[in-house]
Amino acid sequence: MSKIISVNAGSSSLKFQLFKMPEEEVLTSGVAERIGLEEGIFTIKVNGEKITTHTPIKDHSVAVNLLLEALVKHGIVKDLKEINGAGHRIVQGGAYFDQSVKVDDEVVAKVDELCELAPLHNPAHLICYRAFKEALPEIGHVFVFDTAFHQTMTAESFLFPVPYEWYTDYKIRRYGAHGTSHKYVAERTAALMGKDIRDLNIITCHLGNGASITAIRGGKCINTSMGLTPLGGIMMGTRSGDIDPTVVFYMMKKLNCTPDEMDTYLNKKSGMLGISGISSDARDVQAAAERGDERAILTQKLYVNRVINVLGGYAMQLGHVDAIAFTAGLGENDAAMREYILKAASELLGLSIDYELNAKIHGVETKISNDDSKTAVYVVPTNEEVVIARDTVRILGL
Repeated sequence: MSKIISVNAGSSSLKFQLFKMPEEEVLTSGVAERIGLEEGIFTIKVNGEKITTHTPIKDHSVAVNLLLEALVKHGIVKDLKEINGAGHRIVQGGAYFDQSVKVDDEVVAKVDELCELAPLHNPAHLICYRAFKEALPEIGHVFVFDTAFHQTMTAESFLFPVPYEWYTDYKIRRYGAHGTSHKYVAERTAALMGKDIRDLNIITCHLGNGASITAIRGGKCINTSMGLTPLGGIMMGTRSGDIDPTVVFYMMKKLNCTPDEMDTYLNKKSGMLGISGISSDARDVQAAAERGDERAILTQKLYVNRVINVLGGYAMQLGHVDAIAFTAGLGENDAAMREYILKAASELLGLSIDYELNAKIHGVETKISNDDSKTAVYVVPTNEEVVIARDTVRILGL
């Protein structure tokens, strides 16, 4: 028996689960949310009850310390030495990694080198890893890469229409992200349908502060919305998603800004935050929209527009869609946004949705489509952590 902690750091969150393996028994789970915002939220489950603390969480190292202190404080472990291994989600593995690996100095150096391709994620992952490594110096650590699941894309999906030498010489291509989540959710959706995933076409919508959509045929990724970095794809919390590249050149001249400053605009000051002027958090935008704030309403409409454009394109590429699955913070919990998206895609995908049921669903595994719906629709809470724990046990030989 081993105790394995799975660490899943997002751009503004840190999810975790402590497992007893190989039973996959969850000893505790929780999340630090709104990292970097004025009011952070830390939640940990103790004896089946959620204990929530509202406190500023300046960065991911603070979140790690909150987590480790809580494990001992609440008696989940008597001593941190009870933990036998740690698995860490890493967004960007670039051309270096097509599978999970045991961490050593060379691996850390390569992940650090790839920070420029995932500026909101890889640095946070490394902060978390180093904090855990300091607290748990004797155990093995494993990096599980988001990009691995998307390696089944063929060239027409992963290449950009730029000089081919950019790909051969510099590895410029679509890598995607959230692969661990998309894999888990697709497999879980197939299980809920009682069907073999090899016989299904599924679109998984990982909608959180970072967001991506993936087209999956027979359990294999054939296309995904994020690009070279997590900046590409649909609109997100603070990220622009896809835009006309000329906007970058034009605004750099107008603002007299450097490439690094433009990177900050597109990664940290755009998306929901940039359009609404309110927040990067969909909950804050929804609250403002309900008060009649015009920019908040516009933000929601723009978000829906970007999502359905991708859904439509992937439906065409797949030929038909057996199921759509919503996951991650917004996808699992924002019933209003799910409704806006589904109503906009209803005619194309032949949807028949139980909107009264949808309105009640927050983070619970549920089929929200009616039996006569041409495409089944599910809410499937993601569980990247169990995938991370499995790889950690396998690679460390525990």
